Amino acid sequence: MTEIDQRRLWGLGGFLLPCALLVGLFLAYSSDTFGSWGWKGGEYAYAFIGVAVGAILLGCVLKLVWLESPRGALGTGLLLGGTLGVVVVFAIVVLFFLAWSRI
Repeated sequence: MTEIDQRRLWGLGGFLLPCALLVGLFLAYSSDTFGSWGWKGGEYAYAFIGVAVGAILLGCVLKLVWLESPRGALGTGLLLGGTLGVVVVFAIVVLFFLAWSRI
């Protein structure tokens, strides 16, 4: 496996990790998985934002630590996945405010 292939594999893994966590949180919210623990909508939202921002921060750290290694693409994937999560949160907030302005 060449270094370019390794970078692609690490990058894909880094992207899929936060995406899978974010989709898992959405599905947990949809089925109220943690409702028995007292979780309501706010806790799921905090966890979603935490995963998105945490992926960005972890991606930055890993990008700096593994600068020359093919594993540095893991940081890039985490950055992209976390950024996608932040964009989704921003879009939900905008849609919420648009809905409230129409009432």
